[in-house]
Order: sequence, then structure tokens, then C-alpha cells
Amino acid sequence: MQLPDRGRGGSLPLRIDSTGLKVRGEGESHTHKHGGALRRVWRKVHLAVDEATLEVRAVEFTDSSVGDAPMLPRRLAQICKGAPIASVTADGAYDARGCCGAIAKHGADAIIPPGRNARPLNKDSPAFRGRNEAMRAIGRAGRTIWQRWRGDQRRSRVEPKTNGMKLLGQRCVARDSERQTAELQVRIAVLNRIAAPGVLVTRPVG
Repeated sequence: MQLPDRGRGGSLPLRIDSTGLKVRGEGESHTHKHGGALRRVWRKVHLAVDEATLEVRAVEFTDSSVGDAPMLPRRLAQICKGAPIASVTADGAYDARGCCGAIAKHGADAIIPPGRNARPLNKDSPAFRGRNEAMRAIGRAGRTIWQRWRGDQRRSRVEPKTNGMKLLGQRCVARDSERQTAELQVRIAVLNRIAAPGVLVTRPVG
């Protein structure tokens, strides 16, 4: 299913995040038939949101056991077919070699805070140059100032999308994985249609 978007020109500033949805099915039916404790079943939703329009440009749906970082290259691969990527902003869970390499491959700027105990990676590789520069800047000016300078705190703009998706239902109704994926894509398409008329722009005063 092709996710609807406005097709605006220019490079995309992406915000990356993930959330969880409860799945109706195996745990509840087993408990109903055999009794015992309810075993909750969850699926993870991995999102990539265009900060300029607040539209979801890529989504992946996985088991709860799949980590955040391994799914980033797949989301970027979805987007690069339609538009260039300017920057990728995410939290520290994406501070990994695979994520840095995938972002550099698409010529994008990585805005990912290194871990507090992080060490510099290969200094000769363009994929890790931005990360190593971020570590030096944090060491000199502090993490809070670096976050303000790089706009790292703006990744919270993706949170209304995860909340909006859950307002359409706290759990998936479909029982098998293919239908669950289709159900999720329909939800994302609805959210993008809602965002299509325009995005409210707010500016601090004073």
C-alpha cells in the first residue's frame, strides 16, 4: 500500500521513533480456552515522519523482539525511492554502526545523541565523522547545549503521530501478520490524510 503524502519538493528532515501495539489473538484465546495468566502479545511500529509536514513517510511492523536500530535502514530505503533525505533525527537507541552507515549512504545528516559512555568509531570513515564530531562538541559544551544547537529536542514532534495512531485503536484487530500490516498501513494513511490540509506553525513570543 502506497502511503499518501503531499509530494512536496526538497529534501526531507526525518524524525524517527517506534511504539508498540497490543495484538488481539493468541494470548487471549489461549487464556479463554485453558485458563491461566493472560500472555500479552505486542507488535512494534517503526515510523519515519517528515518534520515539515508531519506526514509518515515510512513504516515497518515487526515483532516486539526486534530492536529499533536494525529497522532504520529499511525505513530509509522506502523513502529514498521518492525523495532525498536531508537529516535523520532519532534518540540514543539508534547510535549504532549500522544506523550511521545507512544514513551516510543516503547522504543525510545524522542527529543522534551518542551514548554517555560512547567511544569514537573509525575516524577515517565518512559514516562516523558526524558522530565523532558530536562527541567532541558534547565534551566541550555539554549535552544540553549540543541538543539545542542541533535541534535534537525536536524529535518529540513525532510523538503526536504515535499518539494519534493509538487513538484509532490501542491494539490490532486482525489476527495474522499480513492483515495486521495492512491494518497498520490504513491507520497511517488516515493520519496522513488528516495532516494534509496543513500544519500549524507556532513560534515563541518574548
